[in-house]
Amino acid sequence: MKKKISIGLFGFGKTGKAVAAVLAQHEDVDLKWVVRGSTPARQRTVNEILDIEDASPAMIYSKQEFKDQSILEEQPVDVLIDFSSQDGIQHYASEAIRTRTPIVSAISHYTEKPKQYLDKIAKVTSVLWSPNITIGVNFLIIASRILQKIAPHSDIEIIEEHFKAKPELSGTARKIASALEIPEEQIKMIRAGGIIGRHETLFGFPHQTVRISHESISREAFGNGALFAAKSILYLAPGLYTMEDILNPYFSIA
Repeated sequence: MKKKISIGLFGFGKTGKAVAAVLAQHEDVDLKWVVRGSTPARQRTVNEILDIEDASPAMIYSKQEFKDQSILEEQPVDVLIDFSSQDGIQHYASEAIRTRTPIVSAISHYTEKPKQYLDKIAKVTSVLWSPNITIGVNFLIIASRILQKIAPHSDIEIIEEHFKAKPELSGTARKIASALEIPEEQIKMIRAGGIIGRHETLFGFPHQTVRISHESISREAFGNGALFAAKSILYLAPGLYTMEDILNPYFSIA
């Protein structure tokens, strides 16, 4: 029988719940536990809250219930996936270092201090950090870089669209701009309705236009990407990786 990959999940907001649903129902995964920011009225399982069926329901804990140096020791997992916030890393950094637990972080942005935590963990185990962990967006980035090399003098525009209440520039758009060496000030932002997330790179040529776009139809896309990342880094050497690092080999031309 194929061994399941055991996973612990930090974060249980809108995206975290969608990711938990994907992991809990995947035949290759044993979702052990979920850690959320708020304290529930009573201890419940992922199955109860999301109304799904699974042979080994994951218990939900609050960050207050598990201090640093406890959860990864008491309930070890093959990989920890983080969909919480940039401050979530301080709750597991020391323990991840001690237990050498691989980390998949889907946090959109880290300031300097939490980024230092990430670097420290990467010295002893494999860590993958991606502001947008969907496979499609990262394909878009690599494909856009290839086209930019083919046509370096084309006009390039980056457009990102999100729901009305999202005020800041998306971390994904920043990453695309960085990959293409385009100033963030040139990114076009659209905020409307309940758009989950759409990113596009537009290449303008004298006689043609090329558009490479990706749209998240549902937040479950992040769960599929996180699982792909977790499986990919599980046996990699210690270090800090990106989705581009694990997708690049697929672009090799025989």
